[in-house]
Amino acid sequence: MANETKVLVDGLVFGEGPRWHEDKLWFSDVHGHKVMTVGLAGMTETVVEVPTLPSGLGWLSDGRLLVVSVTDSRLLRLDPEGLTVAADLSRLALACNDMAVDNQGRAYVGSYGFDLQTFKPDAPAWITLVTPDGDVRVVADELAVPNGTVITPDGRTLVVAESLAARLTAFDIEFDGSLTRRRVWAQLGEAGPDGICLDAEGAIWVASPNMAGVLRVREGGEVTHRIKVSTQAFACMLGGPERRTLFIMTAQTANPEEARAKRSARIETVQVDVPGAGLP
Repeated sequence: MANETKVLVDGLVFGEGPRWHEDKLWFSDVHGHKVMTVGLAGMTETVVEVPTLPSGLGWLSDGRLLVVSVTDSRLLRLDPEGLTVAADLSRLALACNDMAVDNQGRAYVGSYGFDLQTFKPDAPAWITLVTPDGDVRVVADELAVPNGTVITPDGRTLVVAESLAARLTAFDIEFDGSLTRRRVWAQLGEAGPDGICLDAEGAIWVASPNMAGVLRVREGGEVTHRIKVSTQAFACMLGGPERRTLFIMTAQTANPEEARAKRSARIETVQVDVPGAGLP
């Protein structure tokens, strides 16, 4: 595999939540208030403008797009007539973040556990499950900012990045969507995990802003590969025709005002040996 990235897209405000879907990379330009797509030739399109801050993305079984709305803690759904509220999570979370949607259309939404205007890094957070019929319930609590999330190909295991605990945490997924048998999947030392994606050997690529790159980690914590990026890496996704292209969302800053002024966010790519697997 290559060790140097190539720039696919430049000039974004702040990219997050990358997903490979229908032969394109879908992502949220969070502080640009848009959900967008880009093809392998670098041509971008705006799917929908979001009045709040969009983050995690996923799809229902009928193909409709789900979007996490960060600051008002809502899960939005893109219907033919436009965005609508699929679920209001504000009674459970002051701010929401990334998510993973399984093959049954169940959305596992991570939260910050605190108001973004009064940042308290020691506040616990949780994962909320939203079913296609609108049922909402907490399925995991006392997490240190659950961020990027993956689901294994068999649909039986969920792994989430706990950003403030520098670890990946795994759960068994029960028939009703509940999460059980919580355990540490990998402790990451100094790396603060943000977005993650899974490959066909069961390893996880981890974007780590404070490490200025991405790490490929096996269960137990062995790091097999490290790839540096131009600035900071906030999320990653395996995609492309054989899912061997690693897309990395990078930016100089996550600060909203600075991000809008600098428009330094990029999508960088690198080819890898092991293809992507599982969800998202």
